[in-house]
Amino acid sequence: MPNPYGAPEISVQDVSAKIDNGETFILLDVRERHELTQASMAEGMFEIVPLSELAQKQLDALTPALLDKDAEIVAFCHRGVRSAQVTMWLKQQGWTNVLSMVGGIDAWAKQIDPGVGMY
Repeated sequence: MPNPYGAPEISVQDVSAKIDNGETFILLDVRERHELTQASMAEGMFEIVPLSELAQKQLDALTPALLDKDAEIVAFCHRGVRSAQVTMWLKQQGWTNVLSMVGGIDAWAKQIDPGVGMY
């Protein structure tokens, strides 16, 4: 099912394969910081820039790793809606290689690694 923003997407299986193959890309968690206590990947695997901080600070919220507009970025959230929104916003700002992870961390927990937790 396409996301409501029409953002380009990538499956959790394809993201997992990228990690397993050692491909270089940035995982961008756009969930709120309190959500990390409920479900999270290993530290160092992702950058976190909550949607609320992006809304408030715009581009100033981005971490240094995210400033390269040609870097491959895979955004994720709880179920894939906020990440689709952020993906489209970044594309509108000139980023060229941004994808939203279908189903978010919820799909990751169900299909790849139940150890990340669910909520």
